[in-house]
Amino acid sequence: MPSHSEENYLKAIFSITRETQKGAPTNSIAELLNTKASSVTDMVKRLADKKWVNHRKYQGVTLTAEGRNIAINTIRKHRLWEFFLVEHLQFKWDEVHDIAEQLEHIRSVELTNRLDAFLGHPKYDPHGDPIPDESGQFNERESLPLCDLPAGAEGIIIGVNDSSTEFLRYLETQGLMLGTPVKVKTLYPYDRSMEIDADNRTGLMLSLQVCKNLCIKKINQEK
Repeated sequence: MPSHSEENYLKAIFSITRETQKGAPTNSIAELLNTKASSVTDMVKRLADKKWVNHRKYQGVTLTAEGRNIAINTIRKHRLWEFFLVEHLQFKWDEVHDIAEQLEHIRSVELTNRLDAFLGHPKYDPHGDPIPDESGQFNERESLPLCDLPAGAEGIIIGVNDSSTEFLRYLETQGLMLGTPVKVKTLYPYDRSMEIDADNRTGLMLSLQVCKNLCIKKINQEK
């Protein structure tokens, strides 16, 4: 049975390899977990001894089938608890991550499955991230960053690439929540900032950094 720390490492490796489709470098794992590279090296050796990861020099760290199952199960619990906290306990979307980090280590499979059923088997968490089902399958959907939309394009915010408290609170002050319709009015080549209309707000100016971290589903792609 993995420790809390081991689950956190497996989850981090899953996240990195899923995004890059390559082995996770030690430095990337250290950065994501806010720890030292030397600590990562020690943990990777421990995980490899337990047959949860493979580590090849210059190729990074990858998960074995068993390690991947542990990581996905941890992610499933984390995102289900985030959904529960927002939908049933009225937490804000910027308040739930740290609490879910604690709840994701509960061992009971029965509790996880009952929680999933109680919530109606949600497909996405409050930040728009897919929640894996009981078999470990993710319900992926196509999206692109707002910065990739041309002038005149319309879409709906369906997720974020940055789930930090600061960013989520900023979005809330601007009324840029999940499900908000947006339309690109003007692109500014100098700094790649954008002027957009969002729901009932017009002429909202957004920096490139903000636009990179907003995930959009084009209106004409909605089903």
